[in-house]
Amino acid sequence: MARDTGREGGLDAPTRHPLNQHEPEFWDEGLLNQELERVYDICHGCRRCVSLCNAFPTLFDLVDESETMEVDGVAIEDYGKVVDQCYLCDLCYLTKCPYVPPHEWNVDFPHLMLRAKAIKFSKGETRLRDKLITSTDLVGRTASAPLINGLVNAANDSKALRGVLDKTLDIHAEARLPKYVRPTLRKQANSDSVDESDADVDKVLLFTTCYCNYNEPDIGSSLIKVLRHNGVAVTLMEREHCCGMPKLELGNLKAVEQLLERNITELHEKARSGYRILAAVPSCVLMFKQELPLLYPDDERIKAVAQAFCDPFEYLFNLHKEGKLNTDFKNPLGDISYHVACHQRVQNIGPKTRQVLELVPGTMVASIERCSGHDGTYGVKKETLEFANKIARPIVKQVQKNQPDHFGSDCPVAGRHIEHNLEGDLHHEHPIELLCLAYDI
Repeated sequence: MARDTGREGGLDAPTRHPLNQHEPEFWDEGLLNQELERVYDICHGCRRCVSLCNAFPTLFDLVDESETMEVDGVAIEDYGKVVDQCYLCDLCYLTKCPYVPPHEWNVDFPHLMLRAKAIKFSKGETRLRDKLITSTDLVGRTASAPLINGLVNAANDSKALRGVLDKTLDIHAEARLPKYVRPTLRKQANSDSVDESDADVDKVLLFTTCYCNYNEPDIGSSLIKVLRHNGVAVTLMEREHCCGMPKLELGNLKAVEQLLERNITELHEKARSGYRILAAVPSCVLMFKQELPLLYPDDERIKAVAQAFCDPFEYLFNLHKEGKLNTDFKNPLGDISYHVACHQRVQNIGPKTRQVLELVPGTMVASIERCSGHDGTYGVKKETLEFANKIARPIVKQVQKNQPDHFGSDCPVAGRHIEHNLEGDLHHEHPIELLCLAYDI
């Protein structure tokens, strides 16, 4: 019997289509508004995603407060209010929407929001603040430089200077801003000397990420320790640049392409040499595994890199399946409240972090599958911190109810945001750091 792929609730897996940003129709604002109206009308009739983020409540309030109480009563100039609340977590596409392709209605809400952001950026309507805080390489290099480093961290802790940032750049005075560390991870870590022709050696190229390099190098160091403890040779890129995810979320597709070209040659060479490529931040992994292939579906270099890129716990679990994972754990971890990051969930790899941690005797992991609401920039802006905290509230309540021995998230930014909303002395510990604790290394 033929399967009806067009009905709601079909059994077919969601199909993600390329973004098609090179087609003239993509940049046609009139066509964009037509598509926004079409999709907004479908979302209004469904409302299944209302609890995910603030984009959908914003849309439904616009509809309910209009004269017609339908999408046709919403002013076109207000369509962007919904776009501004979307930070491309992709959860609506993966977990909620019944109308994603292959359904005939072909709803891809995150890609539609990305298209709207790209057109807004191309028109020069993006704020200077947003351009600045998504320039992670520039900010990281500057803030970790000698002399400047101490001043930046002191300013982040100063109520007076944070008040100035609040008034001038609309960076919320109560938002937690990350510290910048010297020396950076790339200056601390050493690469293994690897014979690239040796197919029997497990080889990993560590993409350090901007956050782990400049803000929390201990996460990257812990990952290196765990990999070497399991007999894996670890090397770093000779030169590394931002993965491009912050610029993608801004709609700056030109910057995404520039960053791609700076990274892809070396990544491709390592992928062809048999390396698996790991990054300790899920957004960076997702960028190379999914977003760049959807932006450039015909680039064979990107396809090869996407196949080589791997979540750290996905990689460790594969080692376990092959009988290569060192399971000589020294310390139990007790009860762990584990936040599953959105950009890890949408990789469709399953609960690999939980499965690896539960290999440790005396360890129980309670997974929390809710968005933290931070996104890296959404949780620091003056106009959105309130919503970011509200989105994180169910996670905070669950962690406080569990009273765990440890709390962690694969996304360190999400983890710190949740920590900032917690009461008491519980601090975020990245799961890879917990694994170090279990190994006693």
